[in-house]
Amino acid sequence: MVPIPFNSPVKKTACESLAWRRRRELLRRRCSVARIREWFWKEANRRPLSDYIEKVQKDVTANMGGILVDWQKLQLVGASAMLIAWKYEEIKPTHVEDFCYITDNTYTREEIVKMESDVLTSLKFEMGNPTTKTFLRRFTRIGQGDNESYNLQLEFLGYYLAELSLLDYECLKFLSSLVAASVIFISRFTLQPKQHPWNSALQQYSKYKPSDLKECVHILLELQLSKRGSKLVAIKEKYKQHKFKCVATLSPPSQVPELFFEDIKD
Repeated sequence: MVPIPFNSPVKKTACESLAWRRRRELLRRRCSVARIREWFWKEANRRPLSDYIEKVQKDVTANMGGILVDWQKLQLVGASAMLIAWKYEEIKPTHVEDFCYITDNTYTREEIVKMESDVLTSLKFEMGNPTTKTFLRRFTRIGQGDNESYNLQLEFLGYYLAELSLLDYECLKFLSSLVAASVIFISRFTLQPKQHPWNSALQQYSKYKPSDLKECVHILLELQLSKRGSKLVAIKEKYKQHKFKCVATLSPPSQVPELFFEDIKD
């Protein structure tokens, strides 16, 4: 038998092998995170058409679109979309029969499966575009302070404003990342109106300057103050609940000072 040299890899201890595997796994995760974040910023390639109502869906007006989001009457499309989302997000998908049940058996299994196929075909099976909430999760962590109560309010207020943006047709022209950044801007301004709502860390990670957010911020502020979509109350009622810290009852100043839109100085 040929003796194994002392410095041979075979002589590595279990601890050394484990440490090497951990370093390799850490490096793999870092590379994966970098690739995922790079993919997020390609959102412009998959964003919805900002003029789709004028050019594509001419049977529905912008006002009707807001009502449908608020009213939730598109049961068949909604049930099929939920089924797709469940399959896309969850490890163990639910059964089609469960969606028949939640529609009070208004639709059969075959109808939901057929609509699922139609939706996927229309989307060309491209369902992975990042949404406002995708960016909002990261921006919220950066925008949070050390106060636990403030953190929860900021998180729920961000979700509230992000959902309000769905009611306004004009918000479609903004990238999801810009809406998320504007949501954080308004949320911080609502909770601490005398402090500048933006900082260098948020600017670095969001890639937006305050001046880039101005138009979207004004629209979100009008939605929050019920100057837009005042008759659409489902989302407002939802976030008036105590489990969401009653963030829908918070009222910011009616105007954002112009100096808050000036560039951040390092």
